[in-house]
Amino acid sequence: MLAIGAAILFAIAFLINAADISTNDVFTSTNVMLIGLALLALHVAGIGNGWSGRRRR
Repeated sequence: MLAIGAAILFAIAFLINAADISTNDVFTSTNVMLIGLALLALHVAGIGNGWSGRRRR
């Protein structure tokens, strides 16, 4: 789920950068991209993967 959120944030950052949309200092394309990278790092670390990890014996 976090990887999907990261992909959406990367797409938004690309659109902000490609269309030269002027935003305030909080929602610049670099800041949105860094939030996406943080979500991707959490996904790779195994946080928020959606599975409970039930194990069989």
